[in-house]
Amino acid sequence: MKVLVTGSAGFIGAAVAGALVRRGDEVLGIDDFNPYYNPLMKHARIAPLKQSPLYNHVSIDIADSVSVESIFAGFEPDVVVHLAAQAGVRHALTDPYSYGRSNLIGFLNILESSKNRTQHLLYASSSSVYGLNQSLPFVESDPVFRPTSLYAATKIANEAMAHAYSSNFDLRTTGMRFFTVYGPWGRPDMMPIKFARSILADQPIELFNSGNHSRDFTYIDDVVDGVLSIIDGGSSLGVPDVVKADDEQGALPYSIFNIGGENPVHLLEFVDLLEHQLGKAAVKVFVPRQLGDMSETHASNEKLRNITGWNPRISIEEGVRRFAEWALCNVEYLQP
Repeated sequence: MKVLVTGSAGFIGAAVAGALVRRGDEVLGIDDFNPYYNPLMKHARIAPLKQSPLYNHVSIDIADSVSVESIFAGFEPDVVVHLAAQAGVRHALTDPYSYGRSNLIGFLNILESSKNRTQHLLYASSSSVYGLNQSLPFVESDPVFRPTSLYAATKIANEAMAHAYSSNFDLRTTGMRFFTVYGPWGRPDMMPIKFARSILADQPIELFNSGNHSRDFTYIDDVVDGVLSIIDGGSSLGVPDVVKADDEQGALPYSIFNIGGENPVHLLEFVDLLEHQLGKAAVKVFVPRQLGDMSETHASNEKLRNITGWNPRISIEEGVRRFAEWALCNVEYLQP
């Protein structure tokens, strides 16, 4: 199988690309190594991939439609796993236009180049689309029209854009709502690495909302397994989510799936586990809630489980142990 992975030097992208290569798929990775966080970490993630004859890499900006179209025309992927995006909830407060460029224009370019050319487009959505929803656990049929961040709004837009292309061009699209992915080689702007960096340096950690958040942490290996289960499901993923208005044309090739740990963990409990594994106590500073933050996330994976049999396997205790072990041996990559 020929698979195009965008954002292949990112946290999830590199892990997915690596799993595809190890099982024998031909992978073309796209990443522009933008400086949102330390590009040295991105280069380190894909260094092992470049040793494989099954992996090739192209550095382009997905907001450049000509470059994207050229890549698709030359590679002709069977499957596209679109993970490139401007990430982060809080960064949107200071640089909102980067989200429009990468997450909206960039995604439009991927859709345009995918139509009539690929069998299946998978793309990263986010648990943040659930916004102010109060009903837990979150299920894919919940309404998603009350985002608390610009990042979440762009992901809601992505799902709507994909729906339009599934409707107009019969393009099979699958949105994957990831829930707080963590593990070795994670993003240094995310809480696990930020906290590990501060604890190891004897610097205080800031606990927003006085630490009264909980998150459905999902270990990176489980996320990769979930993505592969969707790729392998292909056109047999089950009954699509939405039926065309006239019904005569049948159901759309459009799906949305949660990929989460299904076990929300209180922020203070996560810190306790991290302190134990790092062998150092954290200096805690309790601060008010940050704009754009959700109080709690909790995934229901029932839909994906019923169709592909996927289940998260790594407990929070085991996941934090593995992450801390990596962090202690890779302090240079903890820097922002």
